[in-house]
Amino acid sequence: MGACGNKKNNPSATTPDADVLQSDTLAFRNTSLSLDERVQDLLSRLTLEEKIGQMMNGTPEIKRLGIPAYDYWNEALHGVGRSTAATVFPQAIGLGATFDTDLAFRVSSAISDEARAIYNATNEKGYNIQYNGLTFWTPNINIFRDPRWGRGQETYGEDPYLTAILGQAFVKGLQGDNPNYLKTAACAKHFAVHSGPEKMRHQFNAEVGPRDLWETYLPAFKALVDVDVEAVMCAYNSTNGEPCCSNNYLITDVLRNEWNFKGHVLTDCGALVDLYKQPNEGGHGRVKTPAEAAALAIKSGISLNCGSTYSSLGDAVKEGLITEADIDAQLAIVLKTRFKLGLFDPKGSNPYDNIPFDVVNSEAHRALSKEVAQKSMVLLKNNGVLPLRNDLSKYFVTGPNAASVEILLGNYYGVNPNMVTILEGISAAIRPTSQLQYRLGAMLNKPSINPINYATGHAGNSDVTIVVLGVSSQIEGEEGDSLDSNTAGDRLDYDLPENQIAYLRELRERADQNPEDKKPIVTVITSGSPINLQEVEALSDAVLFAWYPGEEGGTAVADILFGKISPSGRLPITFPKSLDQIPAFDDYSMKGRTYKYMDEDPMYPFGFGLSYTTFTYDGIKASSPSIVKTENLTVEVKVTNSGNIASDEVVQVYISDLEATVAVPNFQLIHTKRIKLEPGISTNLTFELTPEDFMIVHNDGSRSIESGEFNIFIGGSSPMERSSELGAPTMAKTTITIN
Repeated sequence: MGACGNKKNNPSATTPDADVLQSDTLAFRNTSLSLDERVQDLLSRLTLEEKIGQMMNGTPEIKRLGIPAYDYWNEALHGVGRSTAATVFPQAIGLGATFDTDLAFRVSSAISDEARAIYNATNEKGYNIQYNGLTFWTPNINIFRDPRWGRGQETYGEDPYLTAILGQAFVKGLQGDNPNYLKTAACAKHFAVHSGPEKMRHQFNAEVGPRDLWETYLPAFKALVDVDVEAVMCAYNSTNGEPCCSNNYLITDVLRNEWNFKGHVLTDCGALVDLYKQPNEGGHGRVKTPAEAAALAIKSGISLNCGSTYSSLGDAVKEGLITEADIDAQLAIVLKTRFKLGLFDPKGSNPYDNIPFDVVNSEAHRALSKEVAQKSMVLLKNNGVLPLRNDLSKYFVTGPNAASVEILLGNYYGVNPNMVTILEGISAAIRPTSQLQYRLGAMLNKPSINPINYATGHAGNSDVTIVVLGVSSQIEGEEGDSLDSNTAGDRLDYDLPENQIAYLRELRERADQNPEDKKPIVTVITSGSPINLQEVEALSDAVLFAWYPGEEGGTAVADILFGKISPSGRLPITFPKSLDQIPAFDDYSMKGRTYKYMDEDPMYPFGFGLSYTTFTYDGIKASSPSIVKTENLTVEVKVTNSGNIASDEVVQVYISDLEATVAVPNFQLIHTKRIKLEPGISTNLTFELTPEDFMIVHNDGSRSIESGEFNIFIGGSSPMERSSELGAPTMAKTTITIN
């Protein structure tokens, strides 16, 4: 194929008028041919310059072949982003807190419906611009290993298993189940070992040993490849000394050869610039020129460049760094994605061409967004004040985030004409005869200049104060998006902004001014990451963690506060008491991190969350007390709603290897199931454990099952002692032996 771009051997390249007249009869338009035949026919018709243009995210029109412009860069992290008004779902970390794969699938199916409908409508108008396409660079399945990382909000949390099962469900919903067409194309990012610091990401080298690599950082990527994710995005940073976008071990040895990945690999945006930027300029300094960087990326298996470095591919060919055949090989891979999406087929060939625009921002999708928000919020403390009556005499709503739209969004967001703030949700939920006072009361992260504050007095004469504190994407997020962060979006200070704590102290003082009639304070926290809440818990009667809850966030908060539903979210990430409990931010060893490797008691454990009812676990029974290494094992448990309120429960199954010959996790999540039980009702659940569940990862990265004893825990939180101290149900436990 090396000569196919030569005009002498490619008559169609010199006769544009003939081509444009018969473009829909060309072989690459013929749907009866195989995918490979169609791709090769299109390749044969392109000049070298045209090929290069099709390998960067913003591809130009090829008029003579009737190919419109197309931009691969589109976002759908928690709803179609940066495009038309669409449904805004809770941020990804909130979806992680649901522990619900069915919900993740329904969310991504709704997103892909909206994406197709938007594409159908905008394409009809010829709006072939960035963020109107069908190739979505989501989900982010990096491990949220450190609470300081500003982009941790984009992930499903700290656990590889939970990340894998939610990621798989999300990919399936995005890509659809049609045997011939992709609904949209999903992308697993950022490959691999990528989770901050943001400020150093363009030159940082993540050093990680084989055991941590294969036990923590790679399993979710493998899981998404197993369900045929269409694309993988390589990360900005280096891993073990080699930039991820030229890392032959990760891309060739692991992704292509070991996992047999067939889709395309693309760069994070501008990542190839980092290859030739020198360390003193903030890059990796792997090569010296853009042409060398482009050639290195092609040789490393990168099919698509988000950015413009591939515009130097022509120079790379002239300099003999690569051949046109090398370019053809990578372009063929990424072109397959567009063919799978039906972008070269007659309108109507693709079943998704008929999705109507009225699914976008529909009432059904709004209801789904509310359901996710309801199931994601985590009740961290309740001394009995919740649920609230909705007919009290006076409510006081206050705090920097009470009326904020920003805290509904998180990062990588879409827009919507009806964003329900927490203030609006509470206002709509209370009886018309109840009084509601609102004052901002405090700024997001700086003291107020005016020494007079009219707000605090309401805490002493209101039946309840609902204060909405926390952070937003002004403070945490990606490198260039967090406008009020001097640490590139990371949160190197783990505490709430001091001015917010000071305001909460003032509210508590006013609420307690009458010792015989102390008024309750309910604190709602918005954030995409863990926060030090020790003082917040001490000063509050109840604490609800709301994440960044999407367009119906205010409604969902009100539904929980007033008891319309029982809270059922569970923490997908451990909340340490302070940063002193975890290693340095730039240390990528997992020792001392996450619930799996942390030996100290955290503030709130992984998997923790309170309810308005109580659940009991008993009658745990394994199908056999002892099995051989190749056998499956079933474990049964009885779960009872022993309270008086109907509620969801997130049942979690953990395993602990008691006799391993190498360091292993304290325990690890291997199964989870969300159930709903009416008061007084019991259900018997059965979980099937496979040999893979009992495998350990050795220091060289290999896996095996060792003989010995294993504890199996089933309950409503992780098995940390801290879980039961905070009020989580006591776990059921059994021990089995593997021979």
